[in-house]
Amino acid sequence: MRTSLALAVSAALVAGTALGLAPTAQAADTSIRFVDITGDGGTVLKANVVTPAGADATARHPVIVLPTSWAMPQVEYLAQAQKLADSGYVVVSYNSRGFWQSGGEIETAGPRDIADASKVIDWALANTPADPDHVGMAGVSYGAGISLLAAAHDPRIKAVAALSGWADLIESIYSGRTQHLQAAALLGGAGYLTGRPGPELQQILGDFLSSNLAKEEDMIAWGRKRSAVEQIDRINANGAAIMLGNAWGDTIFPPNQYASFYEKLTGPKRLEFRPGDHATAEATGLLGLPNDTWTSAHRWFDHYLKGVDNGVDREQPVQLKPRSDAGYEGYPDWKSVDTRRRTIALEDSEHIWANVDSGADGGIVMLSNLLDQFFQAPPTASIPLLPRAFAGVWQSERYGTPQRVRGTARLHTTVTPTAESGTFVAYLYDVGPLGVGKLISNAPYTFHGEVPGKAFSVDLDLFSTAYDVPAGHRLALVVDTVDPLYIEHNPTGAQLTFSSPTADPSYVSVPLRAE
Repeated sequence: MRTSLALAVSAALVAGTALGLAPTAQAADTSIRFVDITGDGGTVLKANVVTPAGADATARHPVIVLPTSWAMPQVEYLAQAQKLADSGYVVVSYNSRGFWQSGGEIETAGPRDIADASKVIDWALANTPADPDHVGMAGVSYGAGISLLAAAHDPRIKAVAALSGWADLIESIYSGRTQHLQAAALLGGAGYLTGRPGPELQQILGDFLSSNLAKEEDMIAWGRKRSAVEQIDRINANGAAIMLGNAWGDTIFPPNQYASFYEKLTGPKRLEFRPGDHATAEATGLLGLPNDTWTSAHRWFDHYLKGVDNGVDREQPVQLKPRSDAGYEGYPDWKSVDTRRRTIALEDSEHIWANVDSGADGGIVMLSNLLDQFFQAPPTASIPLLPRAFAGVWQSERYGTPQRVRGTARLHTTVTPTAESGTFVAYLYDVGPLGVGKLISNAPYTFHGEVPGKAFSVDLDLFSTAYDVPAGHRLALVVDTVDPLYIEHNPTGAQLTFSSPTADPSYVSVPLRAE
């Protein structure tokens, strides 16, 4: 019932977004055509082409290909396409196969989707004044994932802007060996509402949401085929300049997997994180409004496709905007973000009962972190009132100075279960003088095949973030067993004990900005 409700609500939300977001205004000085492009295997892809004013066969222009986001119509990028065309680009945007009027079935960035991207490039070079030596790809969410994978297979792609996407599908929706329920339900519901999921996707989605552990290895193998991190050697060999942008609170594709992928890239690269949830950092730009993410993407393409000396290659390549009023911070690489750490000892043993939500939650997909983006209002919990039968709580001392959390907090603890399978979720809170905790980060962890009554150690990375804890506040680490964001695997009546053995003490390591 919970899964069906999530699918229905998710489908309704995406329907409103898809029908209400697409811009319709046409710039007076650009040419827009709606065309059919033959994709892989003869599948028809619905597309639109925007060319610079006065463009003809006498001159070539750099070209940018934009695959649509999951469940979005082909007019999704028109506002940005017009801006790019105004500055001299040919832009081809197409509806990914299986969605809306495009043919075929949804294959979730499978081999045919990647072949489609190359077919669209072929078409652009044959039917527009596109320059074959200056080809770029970009996209939001699904379009970002396809763009990264295409860069591994098509060496003609010289630059990519992958916004709110994934590089590791497993770490995105199955991190900590835990199904991200709301994320999967949102994607599944949107797919059925606006497209035609193929048999393989239907099977994978069904096995995933039903917690079919017998199919776990099949699901992981399916996800790896659709993860750019598995193609990192080919991407690096092709040498495309890669810009990655994401939101700290992305509840579909959390930031950790992008940061890890960024560190593996060897060519020109840039990583940007901002407040928000999935695709909310780019949303105003899709409406044609001023937008930092799209401004950076334009600068990226201007330099790597047009050769403009705009300084983007000389800036600190890692740009972070904290979840506050603070401006951007630049770092030479991701490793430099959390060079200073504060360790909080988790000395007291905590014994909790499973199957009951304590009130410590990660929020609602696409909503809670949107509120944090615009109003600095993350999910909250009254830490003193959390029921200790269902939540383990450890708190630090009050800090006399601000604690500028930057990067990835890490939990190390020892767990003793009463059942062979189980799930817990760890939360890091900023706790004010009245005991109200504002969520800084969280992450789930699921285990299977453990021996009841036998302790085992756990190392868990929480989702990366940038959050300023005010002076006079303290940090709290909370663990419980139920969160609406995730599927939990605790048998009825199960219990978990979190301890701190002398030989292997438990702690949470919090990354802090170097002052």
